[in-house]
Amino acid sequence: MTFYSPGSVFIHLGPITIRYYGLMYLLGFLLASIILRRLAGRFNVQMEALVNCALICFLGGIVGARLYYVLLSLPYFANHVLEIPAVWHGGLSIHGGIIGGAIAVIIYCKQKHIPVLATGDLLSTVIPLAQAIGRWGNFFNNELFGLPVSASFPIKQYIPPDMRPERFASYEFFQPAFLYESIWDFVLFLVLYFIVLPRYRKYPGITFFTYVAGYSLGRILIEPIRVDSIMLGNVQIPLIVSWLFLLVSLIAVIFLYLRNR
Repeated sequence: MTFYSPGSVFIHLGPITIRYYGLMYLLGFLLASIILRRLAGRFNVQMEALVNCALICFLGGIVGARLYYVLLSLPYFANHVLEIPAVWHGGLSIHGGIIGGAIAVIIYCKQKHIPVLATGDLLSTVIPLAQAIGRWGNFFNNELFGLPVSASFPIKQYIPPDMRPERFASYEFFQPAFLYESIWDFVLFLVLYFIVLPRYRKYPGITFFTYVAGYSLGRILIEPIRVDSIMLGNVQIPLIVSWLFLLVSLIAVIFLYLRNR
C-alpha cells in the first residue's frame, strides 16, 4: 500500500484557499465535539459549558502548538517573521497544544467555577480522536514521514523531491509516520472512552493524565524513525519532552489514585 498526497490544497474559492491541513483539524474537532456531547449526557454534565470549554481548549491548543513550534524553530522564524501565523503550512506541535489547551481550560473553568480535573477528563477522552484525524493533514502536506524504505516495503508514503530532506533526496518512499501516529491516537481514544473514563470517573484527573501518558508513549515509539523531528544538536527535542511528559503523568496517575481511594 502506497500513500500519495494529492496536494495540500482542497479547493480554491476565488481569493480564498481551503487546505486539507486545516480541514482535517476542523473535522477532528467537530467529530470530537459530537462524542463529547454524548459524554455530557452520559455523565450528567452541563452540555453548553462543556462544548464551550472544548472550543476554548481547541483554540488554546492551536495557539500553544504554534508558539511551541515557533520557539523551537526560532532561528528560522527570526528571519521569516511573516510565516509565524501561517499554521496552514503545518508546524503545530502536539506537546505545545497540550500545554496551551490545558492552560486555556484551567482559566475557563476557574472563571465559570467548573471542576478542572473532571472537565479535563472528559475533554482528554476525545482529544486523541481529533488528533487521529488531524494527523491526516500532515499527510496532505507531505510531512511527518519516517525513514526511507524500499519500493517493496508493504506500507509506504511517496514524498515529492522538493519535500525530501537533502540527505534522503535519492529516495522516493518513506515510512508513513503520520499513519502510525494516527492509528495510535485512535486506539488511545478507544481505550480512554470504553475503559479508563468509565472505570475511573470518580478519580478526577486520572483519565487526563492517562491520555498524556498514552500519547507520550506513542511519540516515544514513533519519534525515532521520523526525519523531520526538531533537533537540538543530535537530540530529538520531542523525544525528550515525551519522556518528561510520560514520567510526570505516571506520577500524577499514581498520586491521584492513592489520594482518591
